[in-house]
Amino acid sequence: MECATLGGGCFWCLEAVYEQLAGVTGVESGYSGGHVPSPTYEAVCTAATGHAEVVQVRFAAEDITFREILEVFFGVHDPTTQDRQGHDMGPQYRSAIFAHDDAQAATAREVVEELTIQGIFDKPIVTEIVVFDRFWPAGDDHRQYFQRNPGQPYCMMVVGPKVAKFRQRFAHRLQ
Repeated sequence: MECATLGGGCFWCLEAVYEQLAGVTGVESGYSGGHVPSPTYEAVCTAATGHAEVVQVRFAAEDITFREILEVFFGVHDPTTQDRQGHDMGPQYRSAIFAHDDAQAATAREVVEELTIQGIFDKPIVTEIVVFDRFWPAGDDHRQYFQRNPGQPYCMMVVGPKVAKFRQRFAHRLQ
């Protein structure tokens, strides 16, 4: 098993997408990239912890590559907005790839370069590519949030449409 740690705005969105992706064996919402140990959701929301909302994606490398994990990542969030995804603003919503090794960092840089050359986005990609240090799991109330709360307004207005876009664009990669 391999692991990818990704921040692309609200972790509820990324978790809801990756748990449907073939080759993914587990997804967990949490925090990474900050300086406060054992952060809470409330503390991270203050933007004072330095943490980003992230998902840790566990995947079987023989079924899906890290590059394919990143293709989905860049296909379901806006990597051109600094510390922001839609109405969610603050450094906790930054676009970030926390590379677990040199190979992941190199692949991430290659994918960003390819997307830039292809002109996929109208603005420059601002996704951070940083060395993974530590993952702090979110509380139970934030795990599988979309599955448990599909009628919650944020889920209906933000998560649901993102999941629908993913399912349409990556239908060939669904479990």
